Amino acid sequence: MSLPTGFVSPDAAAQPRALHLLDRDALPAWCERQGAATARWLQAQGWDASPGSVLLLPGADGALAGAALGIGDRLDPFTYAHAPMALPAGDWQLADTLDADAHAALLLGWGLGSYRFDRYKQAPREPARLVVAEPDAERFDILAACRRVRDLVNTPTEHMGPEELEAATREIAQAHGAQFESIKGDALLERNFPAIHAVGRASHRAPRLLQLQWGDAAAPHLALVGKGVCFDTGGLDVKPADGMRNMKKDMGGAAHALALAGLVMARKLPVRLTLLIPAVENALGPDAYRPGEVIATRKGISVEIDNTDAEGRVVLGDALAYAGEQDPDLLIDFATLTGAARIALGPDLPALYSNDDALADAWLEAGLQQHDPLWRMPLWRPYLRYLTSRIADMANAGSRMAGSITAALYLERFVPAGRTWAHVDVFAWNDNDRPGRPAGGEAQGLRAAWAMLKQRYG
Repeated sequence: MSLPTGFVSPDAAAQPRALHLLDRDALPAWCERQGAATARWLQAQGWDASPGSVLLLPGADGALAGAALGIGDRLDPFTYAHAPMALPAGDWQLADTLDADAHAALLLGWGLGSYRFDRYKQAPREPARLVVAEPDAERFDILAACRRVRDLVNTPTEHMGPEELEAATREIAQAHGAQFESIKGDALLERNFPAIHAVGRASHRAPRLLQLQWGDAAAPHLALVGKGVCFDTGGLDVKPADGMRNMKKDMGGAAHALALAGLVMARKLPVRLTLLIPAVENALGPDAYRPGEVIATRKGISVEIDNTDAEGRVVLGDALAYAGEQDPDLLIDFATLTGAARIALGPDLPALYSNDDALADAWLEAGLQQHDPLWRMPLWRPYLRYLTSRIADMANAGSRMAGSITAALYLERFVPAGRTWAHVDVFAWNDNDRPGRPAGGEAQGLRAAWAMLKQRYG
């Protein structure tokens, strides 16, 4: 198999240098084994194997002979993520043996730390490469899924509108022999997806519902839904400039669902998979949907538009209703849905909602094990009062109170009763640079989702 960026096979490596992985507890014994010269060098540098640190080791001739990497929790991928950019470019080979779980974490962390979005700007340098004798196919598939989310979210809207998101979905479908369909423009009305059409009709780029289907018809049915708002102006309830600045990322839910679908297919999880992405641009224009309008939905629920900037839940409602009609064993949606979730949990913790305790517990546990955490939030149904409309079955927004919860409750109205469902309100973005987490698009809760699905169906 071809190796991802940041890795090299032994036969292609060029004079790899030795790399030692050390935590503070292991440092004294390692230093004693290396001899007096290394001990003096370490003392001169004042290096204590702090997590995130690097110590370069000179050879007898003064050339670079190797390095020591300061790490913390060996099962946390991000404890290794500083290595590709902290080490000098070139090839590096582990001087130590890691157990299988730690080695898997190393591969993932190294791969995430090697990532740079370079479509428009060349990366300042190449990452250091890790010599990999036995590629871990599953780990590299997971890495590819995380990088796919980053690439999709980082791409500006002129190159990642509804049409381009369709092309990306079609490409993945073709790669895995999946069926693909795009329901576009006025065909949405003919096929009874009026809410998706209402939100996207003002854009010069036609709204559409993307559908991918894969797997054995006799297998348990997994349905994934992702919010694909390729740019969100807020509509006629227009966002201020700072709120609109990064709205290319409002298709982050679609990026997560698409990447997870690709991972399910690449790993051949024994499920029947349906992926649904309502892909729209929430634009300003003479045909924009307006505050106070009452729109129809696929489920037959009439919705009064209280705020055109609460558009994600509107398009997801039609997609969730359609997914529910197919009687899935499990229905999951991902969406960059509310700023309220970020106020409550910050940028790193996706908000998890579910109508099934066992599912939520399994996902949260997987998040802890994979160092990919989520935080469960309540479906507090008394707050449905904040979505009351005097002229329609419900409003799409209302009070500023409990904004993430009311958004989840809105979505739940479109999920069939008794259907196991989870909703992830995800930021899909790093707001600053950290090792392995460059500023920009980010996959959050995705690795945990895969671990949970693998346990459930694998």
